[in-house]
This record gives sequence, C-alpha cells and structure tokens, in this order.
Amino acid sequence: MKVKVVDYGVSDDPKKYYVTYKITDIDEESINKLKNRVEEELDLKSGDLYLTAYFNKEYYPFGSEESKYRSEDFIAREEIEMWAYLMSLLED
Repeated sequence: MKVKVVDYGVSDDPKKYYVTYKITDIDEESINKLKNRVEEELDLKSGDLYLTAYFNKEYYPFGSEESKYRSEDFIAREEIEMWAYLMSLLED
C-alpha cells in the first residue's frame, strides 16, 4: 500500500481544513476493510482510494509557518503517518 498527499488546504464554504490522500497498490479486501473502519471521507476512483481528512485549525498539519517553507518534509510526514494509521486499521 502506498499513500500520497494529493491536495490540502482550506475549503471556502464551509471553512474546513483538509488533507486528501491517494491510496494505491491496495487490494479489494483491504479497501472493504477500510470502508468499514475509517471515519474519514472515502472515494474509490479507478481502483485507487481517496481519503479526505478534516481538521480543526489547531491540529491542521500544514497550518504552521514552518510548513510553508518545508512543505516537502511536512507532506512526507503526513504520508508516513497516514500509512501507519491505515495499516493499524487493517490489522486483524
């Protein structure tokens, strides 16, 4: 399973902080498990799973000034953290 941040920001209406992840190289059984276990918004498109997580402003991972200058580091960290979270959900 691979996880990649494909979008992040603040929606206009209503104002929500979000991160969208693309999850690839995942089998159908794992997709079905995640659909039942993940509370975040999930969409299946062309065999890839898209997960959108919403955050309160104080917990938004890209809200700091440092994240603007070191965005690659923050994106990599988010991808690793989401991968670990999803793997924990897939464990039986």
